[in-house]
Amino acid sequence: MKRAVLALLLLGAAPAPVVQADLLLCADAPRLADYGLFDAQGRPAPGVRPYTLNTPLFSDGAEKFRFAWLPPETKATYRATGALTFPVGTVLVKRFAFAADLRRPGQALRPVETRLLIHRPAGWAALSYVEQDGGAVLKRAGAKLAVQFIDTHGQPRTIDYAVPNQNQCKTCHQDGDAITPIGPTAGNLNGGLHGSGGNQLMTWAASGRLAGLPTAGWPKLARWDDPSEPLDARARAYLAVNCSHCHSRAGFASNSGLYLVPEETVPAHLGVLKRPVAAGRGSGGHEFSILPGQPDKSILLHRILASEPGIMMPQFGRSLVHEEGAALIRQWIAGMGIVAMPTAPTGSAPATAAAP
Repeated sequence: MKRAVLALLLLGAAPAPVVQADLLLCADAPRLADYGLFDAQGRPAPGVRPYTLNTPLFSDGAEKFRFAWLPPETKATYRATGALTFPVGTVLVKRFAFAADLRRPGQALRPVETRLLIHRPAGWAALSYVEQDGGAVLKRAGAKLAVQFIDTHGQPRTIDYAVPNQNQCKTCHQDGDAITPIGPTAGNLNGGLHGSGGNQLMTWAASGRLAGLPTAGWPKLARWDDPSEPLDARARAYLAVNCSHCHSRAGFASNSGLYLVPEETVPAHLGVLKRPVAAGRGSGGHEFSILPGQPDKSILLHRILASEPGIMMPQFGRSLVHEEGAALIRQWIAGMGIVAMPTAPTGSAPATAAAP
């Protein structure tokens, strides 16, 4: 073994990192490097494999690189709804970086943080590691990072990028009383890596990383920015990814009555002609989450367009308005067809709080 390492060093190549499985299961390491998931140049260790999502969460224009590591001889299990079921020992990795110019993605990237979801015997643990000189370090209390870039309109921008604290991680990843993954669902993995190549579900199954994949009938989440896909599918995918982690029956906003999961079919639960259970300033003076045909009178779009804390949705994970996403939702609501304004029931009480 020593000779092999020496030969690699003499040839100018570093030995591949080794995932420290025992450490992942039992300790919140102070440095990301302690886990052995990546080498000093950011290359993944053997078994740390990339995956991509058809529709990813918007995070102020950050580029995200996702990886999954499953312990040897283990498999994830297929589920038609919600995230795949992952074995104990699994690590899901999301690395965030900003391009110097958002019009040139993938170029001159500045890494900012790496988030881990680690499936331990007691449940999932969510950890954030912030990049600094000498490598990424654990920040339980979160952090604010000044990030500069050229935006998609060619204008210089500086934002206070927010690294979530552990309570905020729990809010977005809430499933009842537990923490759960939210990105790697069958529907969002049902496509090629980076949008091309072999289907990821089939690849995972063929490589022994996924059990229980049916021969047909897999759900598929649309790519929100692909104009060749139906408008309704694109808008529903956007809302599912950006909103349904809270707006589900087991999520943080379960009491809102607004459920934006992909499988929801009841129009009122999707917000159509739905009055908020509580509104306050968050309503913008509007009566309905979605008033068909009238996006500018719909609370849903009002909150997507907001950037003020307490009004904007999502509450966490962004400081900028996602203009392209808002334009998609505007088009979707406008295309529903104008309806007559319903009359409030006699004696109904005005809403006073700030949830949608």
